[in-house]
Amino acid sequence: MLNEIKKQLDKMSEMMEKMKIADYVELMQSPFRLLWLNFVGGLARGFGMAIGFTLLGAIVIYILQRAVLLNLPIIGNIIAHIIKIVQQNL
Repeated sequence: MLNEIKKQLDKMSEMMEKMKIADYVELMQSPFRLLWLNFVGGLARGFGMAIGFTLLGAIVIYILQRAVLLNLPIIGNIIAHIIKIVQQNL
């Protein structure tokens, strides 16, 4: 019975090591480090979104310009108007 308890404790200890509970508790005890990590993570996500939206917008404008060159009857005029607005604001 004592061996079974020891095995269970060892198993629980391994599981806690895998879950990195000690690192989590240490992080929660240091609020300034937690704030710093969240701040840096937020900057990275914001920078990534800005680059992603810029690339996506450039691709959409490129596709719209190509659609205008195809001279589609109704859609072409609307797209041409949108592109003129965008180019004026750049």
